[in-house]
Amino acid sequence: KGTTACLAKARRLLRIRNRLVRECLAELLSTFVLIIITLSSSAQKITSFETKGDLFTTYLAGALAVMVGIYIAGGISGAHMNPAFSFAMCLMGQFPWWKLPIFAVVQTLGSFISAGAVYMLYYGMGEQHWARVMLGWPGLWTCSASAPPDAIWHYSNGTLTVSGPRETASIFATYPADYVSIANGFLDQVIGTGVVILGVMGIMDTRNKGVPKGMEPPIVALVILSVGCSMTANCGCPLNPARDMGPRLFTYVAGWGPEVFR
Repeated sequence: KGTTACLAKARRLLRIRNRLVRECLAELLSTFVLIIITLSSSAQKITSFETKGDLFTTYLAGALAVMVGIYIAGGISGAHMNPAFSFAMCLMGQFPWWKLPIFAVVQTLGSFISAGAVYMLYYGMGEQHWARVMLGWPGLWTCSASAPPDAIWHYSNGTLTVSGPRETASIFATYPADYVSIANGFLDQVIGTGVVILGVMGIMDTRNKGVPKGMEPPIVALVILSVGCSMTANCGCPLNPARDMGPRLFTYVAGWGPEVFR
C-alpha cells in the first residue's frame, strides 16, 4: 500500500496539466519513435551491405513506425509527426494556425534527437567509442587501433561522406538521384506527400466507409507503404520535412559537413 500511495503521489506531482505542453511532448515522443525506427532500418540495410535488409524492409519499417507513432500520441496531439500534415490540417480548419510553427519545431527536434540516437547505436557507442582514451582537458581523444570498428565506421572505412560507393549520409537523410532536377524533385515530393495526406484524410473522414475503431494506424501504415513502394525512385521517401531536416542538420554537425545541403 505504501508503494502504491507513493506512486500515486508521484503521478499527481509529475502530471502535466498544460494542454499545449502535453501535445508537444506527445509529438516529440511519437516523432522520435517514428524516426529512430525509420533511420535504424536504413542503417541496418546499408551497413550490412544489404545482407540484413533491403529497400522493402526499410519501407516496411518506416510504415510500421508511423503506426507505432499514431498509437503513442494519436489521442493526445493527433500524432501529426509531420509539418506537412499539420499544415494540411490547418488548411482544413481542423488545427489552429498558431500551433503550426510550434509543432514543426517540436517534430524537427524529435527527428534530430532520433538521428543522434541512431548515430550512437551504429557508430558512437560501441567498442570503438569506449576504446577512446582522454589525453587531456577538455577532451583530446585517441583511439586504440586494435578496437573493432562500429558499423558505420566499418562500412565507410572511417570516412563520413555524402556521395560515393561507401557514403553513409543517406542513412539519415534522403538525396535525389543525379538525374532529378530541382523542379522535378519538388513536384515529386508534392505529389507523394499529397497522396499520403489525401489517403489519411480519407481514412479520417467519417462520411466515408468506416475503418474499424483502433485499426486506423495500421491502415495509415499501408498507405505509407504503398507510396514508399511506388514513388521513391527520384528522391527517396522523405514525405516529411521534419524527417529530412532534423537528421540532415544532425549529419551536418556530426561530421558529414556542409555537403549534406548540396
